[in-house]
Amino acid sequence: MFQIIEQWIDRMAERRVRATAQSTSRRSAVAKIGTLMVGGAVLPMLPFDRSGGEAHAALPAPQDPTKCEYWRNCALDGFLCTCCGGSITSCPPGAEASKVTWVGTCKNPKDGRDYLVSYNDCCGKVACGRCLCNYNQGERPAYRMGIHNDINWCMADKQTMYHCTVSVIVGVN
Repeated sequence: MFQIIEQWIDRMAERRVRATAQSTSRRSAVAKIGTLMVGGAVLPMLPFDRSGGEAHAALPAPQDPTKCEYWRNCALDGFLCTCCGGSITSCPPGAEASKVTWVGTCKNPKDGRDYLVSYNDCCGKVACGRCLCNYNQGERPAYRMGIHNDINWCMADKQTMYHCTVSVIVGVN
């Protein structure tokens, strides 16, 4: 009984393959296979939201810019320039701000308002190594480059060495 079913399945499969081969060119078949392979590779990269519905990230907020918990650092991943010879908004001497940045939205506990903060890596010197902060609240996957913080943003500059990061307010809600 199983042998008869097996033979029937084999004949059906062979007929379908032959019919497909007769109605499809090799180039078309290769193109479809390529599309399936690329589509399969792209599928894991489809967008997903890890924010849990939060529009912004909020931290307990001592008002000391040399601390990771300072409210502007809610999406910062790197060394604070305030600990490395710079300020919260300017790079230390010998380093220059990267041409590209990532952004985060942080709530200022003093006024309760949300601020759009641009995080600029300072480039051109070896890594500072002090005051490492790694806040990923509201971070998005790497294919959404402008809101992903695990990238060496100095790669777009002539000086590709990362030193520290500043946080510049670029907007208010």
